[in-house]
Amino acid sequence: MTTDAGASGTGTRPTEALDAGAARRWALVTRAALSAHRGELDALNVFPVPDGDTGTNLSLTFDTALEHTWAALGEHSTLPQLVEELARAMLLSARGNSGVILSQVFRGLADEVLGRPVVDLPGSDHPPVELLDAVGLARALRRGSDLAWRSVFRPREGTILSVAEAAAVAAAEVVTQRPDVPLAVVVRTALASSREALARTPEQLVELARAGVVDAGGAGFVLLLEALARVVLGEPVSAPAAPQAAPQGAPVAAFALTAHEYTTGPAYEVMYLLESSDERAVGRLRERLDALGDSVLVVGDAAEGVWSVHAHVDDIGAAIEAGIDAGRPRSIHVTRFADQIEDHHGAHLAANATPTAAAPRADLGLVAGVGGDGLIEAFRAAGAVVVPSRPRRRASVAQLLDACRATAASEVILLSADADLELAARAAAAAAAGEGITVEVVAVSSPVQGLAALAVFDPGHLLAPTVEAMADAAAATAYGAVTIAAREPGSPQEVWRRGDILGVVRGEITHVGADLATIGRQVLRSLLQGVGSRAEVVTLVAGADAPGGLVDTVAEVAAEQGLETITVDGGQPVIHLHIGVE
Repeated sequence: MTTDAGASGTGTRPTEALDAGAARRWALVTRAALSAHRGELDALNVFPVPDGDTGTNLSLTFDTALEHTWAALGEHSTLPQLVEELARAMLLSARGNSGVILSQVFRGLADEVLGRPVVDLPGSDHPPVELLDAVGLARALRRGSDLAWRSVFRPREGTILSVAEAAAVAAAEVVTQRPDVPLAVVVRTALASSREALARTPEQLVELARAGVVDAGGAGFVLLLEALARVVLGEPVSAPAAPQAAPQGAPVAAFALTAHEYTTGPAYEVMYLLESSDERAVGRLRERLDALGDSVLVVGDAAEGVWSVHAHVDDIGAAIEAGIDAGRPRSIHVTRFADQIEDHHGAHLAANATPTAAAPRADLGLVAGVGGDGLIEAFRAAGAVVVPSRPRRRASVAQLLDACRATAASEVILLSADADLELAARAAAAAAAGEGITVEVVAVSSPVQGLAALAVFDPGHLLAPTVEAMADAAAATAYGAVTIAAREPGSPQEVWRRGDILGVVRGEITHVGADLATIGRQVLRSLLQGVGSRAEVVTLVAGADAPGGLVDTVAEVAAEQGLETITVDGGQPVIHLHIGVE
């Protein structure tokens, strides 16, 4: 077989190794594929409203990263320069959870090209390479999969993580059995395995089985490998239609979304920068910190030898000792969550209480990721630096990081009022730590929870107790929504049809009907029933498409109970009415 690393990708000879030119073509073909299929990926959405934007997030992440990379490097660069710049740009451009995970896949590619060792893969430490062969690609896929799994706090099978792992495992098996295997064989094997894993995703996630679709992020990863196959094989690769029906016998359970909530179980937050370490030691550090507590995040650059470490633990000494065993900790910062609770406890017990008149502290800033013109103005009026984020226009890591810098504060609370923003928010927090900015993320499931958290924010208080107060206020707010089904049901268990009005309580579809006001009233009554006598305030946030009179009609239910009602013209897309009960 003739080496043809510089082939155009449209000839007949397979490429035996990827050079910078072939890698550029792979990137361009991937961008075209994600752009062409973004609508189809968006449609693979387990929730029957038009807020599915995985395809849009992947496409925007990749497109923005390429533009940054081309601007930084121009048309000529080496393979190590190209993949390193692209990996850095991918993380900063990442939008949504899927974009963050994909950026880790490219970080694995860059680490392999630059000769960084892959954990548990002997012989992977080598000088930077100008050509990525079959063994190198297998190692890159393995590294990318490992990093992607680590980037998620609560990883789940049946997602892009499973699809990427299947490709990595298959590629590793091929090169282990035959180290001189052609690159084309590794690519075909990884692609076939990723497609099989994608088809299995409905068997692994009941939400997908019930909706009769495959995982959107996993489908995006398959497109990435299909683009690689087109470049390596030098011929078009047919892409079979993604299975749209759940396999026979797939488990079915009540539909419910997973809420993203901030938790503060352990007593202390420990943060430090770690130097003079390596990936193996860092891997062991992650495991030790995970055993000690939660909210573990260890993100860094092996080339620079610096990692940012964050964890919530009860044993401070053990957390720092783990860092000493892994390298050289510096800039150690420890916060006790219970500190000065008495200073703020009375304030956050009173829902929506006016913040105390303490002198503002210049070193406590607030950043909020939220969508809808009215909601944006409400958060800005409260002093937040707002990063607009909505379906198909999710905020990127770079935008969130810029906002944290814009506060000019050394400590920042990043309030994620967009459920698909949490991973990007945490990635921005990790990046900010490397610049000496301490960022804590408070992630909520609904804008009404975000407003409740906003009401107890006080720039004059310390970071840890303020974070706890905001998280408590959000958790104490029952939330619901009213919207319109944008697709037909994927299984007989789903009783709604396209165009039906859907009432959602705490992420679960509970009411179906034909009238927005009727469903809104039903949702509010369900929330009030769940809260009982503890209900004090009802918050109604009208969407951009909410008809006139909807808010007033739903508010009548609160008036019947003698409850105060706060109304906000939120202007958010997709959701006609957000409802909160505190």
